[in-house]
Amino acid sequence: MCSSVLIVAFVLVGALVRVPYVALGPGPTYDTLGAVNGEDVVSIDGQRTYQTDGELRMTTVSLNDNVTLFGAIGLWVSGRYAVAPREEYFRPGETDEQVRKENVKQFQDSQSNAEVAALRRLGYPVKVIVQEVVSGSPADRVLEPGDQLVVVNGERITNEDDVRSALAGTRPGETVSLTFEHEGQPQRTETITLGKHPDEGQEQGFVGMQPIDRADVPFDVNISLEDVGGPSAGLMFALAIIDRLTPEDLVAGEHVAGTGEITEKGEVGAIGGISFKVVAAREAGATVFLVPRANCAEAASAAPEGLKLIKVSNLDGAVTALEDLRQGRPTPSC
Repeated sequence: MCSSVLIVAFVLVGALVRVPYVALGPGPTYDTLGAVNGEDVVSIDGQRTYQTDGELRMTTVSLNDNVTLFGAIGLWVSGRYAVAPREEYFRPGETDEQVRKENVKQFQDSQSNAEVAALRRLGYPVKVIVQEVVSGSPADRVLEPGDQLVVVNGERITNEDDVRSALAGTRPGETVSLTFEHEGQPQRTETITLGKHPDEGQEQGFVGMQPIDRADVPFDVNISLEDVGGPSAGLMFALAIIDRLTPEDLVAGEHVAGTGEITEKGEVGAIGGISFKVVAAREAGATVFLVPRANCAEAASAAPEGLKLIKVSNLDGAVTALEDLRQGRPTPSC
């Protein structure tokens, strides 16, 4: 009788009680040249666009943090999923809502970076805007998010690196001038006194604002995709924007998938979950996968048969590789 009770108790615990692990596996994929729920993933308003043929498919990883003991064992045994300690993906005390908001922000940042990187490569100008102003900082009384920086400390601003260069060597207590535009109004110049930097060991004067590059174009780039988070779709978004805006067909009928975080300057960074993404891509029909250089070894060990891996380090390299693929020339492989 006692043993029966113990068995029942164990079964109930195994079936109902959550364990501090998450299950990871292949997630949904989305063609950035296509539509989801009737809406284009990437659309451009106010500028001529061109027809595309083929796919540029972004990939995701599924993550389930509602895992029971039996569920974790079953997923692990399946060979399709991996099980990892929850603290590797969620900080202690972090709520699901906090995680969701962070993932959404990363996804939005990846869209912004993709737009700037793509349009910069196509030769469009860039402007520098204020992304964030620190409350109570010297900039707080003069700048607002969205203001366009024109001149900082006597130096004309053409990209966010110019802002850092203009402020290099300044010290707390010194004054600097800021020339900027606010919501289309005429330029104005304000002088601020630099504060002490909140980071220990940082001697440079503190302004208290975060500059960011944005494309300066008379048209709108829209990226519409719900229920997806994280930064890893940046490369595929950038390629889709380029393909939409240029008469040359980047993929020419190929089913290309890929992943990679992207900076505003077009550098492609490593991402997580590449072993699941190559599986998801192949299952979606992809025959080519763009892999960040740093992820090549892991991707090569997990790539299914029939999936060609192309190594990329930056947006220029990715575009060149797709051109080479189209022309039948060799491409960088993992």
